[in-house]
Amino acid sequence: MSIVVDASMTAAWLFADERTEAALKVFRNVADAGAVVPSLWRLEIASLLRTAERRGRCTDTLADALLEQLESLPIEIDRETDAHAWHATRSLSREQGLTPYDAAYLELAIRRGLPLATGDRELIAAAQRLGVAVLTP
Repeated sequence: MSIVVDASMTAAWLFADERTEAALKVFRNVADAGAVVPSLWRLEIASLLRTAERRGRCTDTLADALLEQLESLPIEIDRETDAHAWHATRSLSREQGLTPYDAAYLELAIRRGLPLATGDRELIAAAQRLGVAVLTP
């Protein structure tokens, strides 16, 4: 089963102190069945890793190795994220009290009819209000 994966779930895969059995189960599911992410996901992961480097949480070498691992997964970058940004995503952001970045993941899950894998509490609550299946770490 394909799913939408956000940056918080990805972080739970990358960092041992955030890793849970549930996050590893999602990771294995993605490795087997693939996932889809909005086009902003790569920038969010790059930002997450850059912040981790600055805070001494990981080295540049480790960040590169983690990115290689992510690149090996069957993760599809959604090509329509940008086209929905000013309408559906913005509306979801406003109606659900989410950042536009978080709303992009929710919009994608709704549009594709897929479960959303996230550890973000506000995003989980919004997805549940809208009847979107949620996988948490």
